[in-house]
Amino acid sequence: MSVRQSIQDVTDRIAARSAETRRDYLAQIEAARQQGVRRGVLSCGNLAHGFAACAPGDKAKLAGDTALNLGIVTSYNDMLSAHQPYGTYPDIIKDAARSIGATAQVAGGVPAMCDGITQGQPGMDLSLFSRDVIAMATAIALSHNMFDAAVCLGICDKIVPGLLIGALAFGHLPVVFVPAGPMPSGLPNDEKARVRQLYMEGKVGRAELLEAESRSYHSPGTCTFYGTANSNQMLMEIMGLHLPGASFVNPGTALRDALTREAARRALALTATGNDYTPVGRIIDEKAIVNGMVGLHATGGSTNHTMHLLAIAAAAGLKVTWQDMSDLSDAVPLLARVYPNGLADVNHFHAAGGMGFLIRELLAGGYLHEDVKTVWGTGLSGYTVEAKLIEEKLSFAPAAVESGDPKVLAPVSAPFSPTGGLKLLDGNLGKAVIKVSAVKPQNRLVEAPARVFHSQQGLQDAFKAGELTGDMVAVIRFQGPRAVGMPELHKLTPTLGILQDRGLKVALVTDGRMSGASGKVPAAIHVTPEAMDGGAIAKLRDGDIVRLDAEAGTLAYVGDEREFLSRTPASEDLREQHRGMGRELFAGFRALVGAADRGASVFG
Repeated sequence: MSVRQSIQDVTDRIAARSAETRRDYLAQIEAARQQGVRRGVLSCGNLAHGFAACAPGDKAKLAGDTALNLGIVTSYNDMLSAHQPYGTYPDIIKDAARSIGATAQVAGGVPAMCDGITQGQPGMDLSLFSRDVIAMATAIALSHNMFDAAVCLGICDKIVPGLLIGALAFGHLPVVFVPAGPMPSGLPNDEKARVRQLYMEGKVGRAELLEAESRSYHSPGTCTFYGTANSNQMLMEIMGLHLPGASFVNPGTALRDALTREAARRALALTATGNDYTPVGRIIDEKAIVNGMVGLHATGGSTNHTMHLLAIAAAAGLKVTWQDMSDLSDAVPLLARVYPNGLADVNHFHAAGGMGFLIRELLAGGYLHEDVKTVWGTGLSGYTVEAKLIEEKLSFAPAAVESGDPKVLAPVSAPFSPTGGLKLLDGNLGKAVIKVSAVKPQNRLVEAPARVFHSQQGLQDAFKAGELTGDMVAVIRFQGPRAVGMPELHKLTPTLGILQDRGLKVALVTDGRMSGASGKVPAAIHVTPEAMDGGAIAKLRDGDIVRLDAEAGTLAYVGDEREFLSRTPASEDLREQHRGMGRELFAGFRALVGAADRGASVFG
């Protein structure tokens, strides 16, 4: 299958730009492969520590140094609904390994914080940095030289990117990602959003709001809107790290368990001792990264991946830029309408044809590289299927020929939009990204006076005081990675939505983040340089005219540019000081972290 020239051009320039760093990375993982798993050269004390807690049969296999051993890196905790199902996975995986004469051990656990719990709270300051903590924890888990392959158990926002970045540090190992699936559909997401707005307007009380939230987030499994967590699952499948059709099967089902068992067996089939050696560092190349970006645009995925994909690519020796992402967005059609880009949730998307239909359509249109390595042992055409359980046996059938719901999932011949869901903005205020797939065309251009705040609470207070009565561009600054860790500002969504519904022209400009679930209000986010670094956003004052044009891709101060640029940036002392528990531990991260357009990573 040939790929369109526009897709190939971006792929080629990533490869050319990354030639030296990718070569060094591949040499590193090849050297590790040649060393191999060295249980046989561990001292007796080392090895005894490694299998001391194993069952007798597993201990005998590991002592003989002939059986394959699978490492399990888990992000289980029972506070996150998405991760609660992982509590039973290690036993399922160990049984699957034993069924083919291998062993499996939990290599380590990684933290998994919930952005839904920390939205608007001091803990949100730690959220983005948790990705790099997870990467380091994953590397520590895999560092014991006990494992021939690994499975990574992760779903949510920073967890999957962190697991993958850490796994790529051991890129000579085969690694399969194992999802847990979304919770069944509850209260529709648009109805939940409506109640949130009513609460902000004082028209319903806390009891009504909590009832709506509880009916929406109601059981084990991933939240059903298409934010970062579900964008993660799409990415892992379209980049070839999931089993085909695995992303959106509900937890607690026989099919879910069958996919988990097969993922364990598949990881063990890819080791260096066999004929199908497929290490994760070879799967994640420039073609896989481009496929991931194409999938993100075609589904209107999370803005957080404008940083995560850059950091993942860098971990594999690849240099990707926002311009690469923007050029792909201009070339890739939007094929999915999932909340907040539509009324459907991910269960509806899956029922309409899901990933198998999406991948087949994108391949047929020339938008995806088919000739990639995957954990399934095929090119990407092996993912144009639907997973089924037939007579208690895992099977794969061709994806539906037609969409089960064209309002949710469209064919490439009739897309919802000819271009993707994310855009790069540029201008005298710096660079930023914007998610346009959920913004109505008439709201994509806003030119209005700035109202400048140094926290989302400042804007909330102004709203409650009745101060926000005219068109405005809300500027929330000193929210970048070096200032406070780049928290999500999703708590602003209901407030800004109310103002928009009142007929005002409203936009947001911030060096912080918005949730991957944010929608109808145009938001220029991840502004770089950030205010903490003296970026132009720090020079804005109340009343300055700011123009955000998502169609033209511009973000600018409108006025005497020479005077504007000569201003002294606002002092960071103006920002509200965050004193959340644990924040001081991350002072080193804030000092080392790179800019948003370089992945906002401490790893450089």
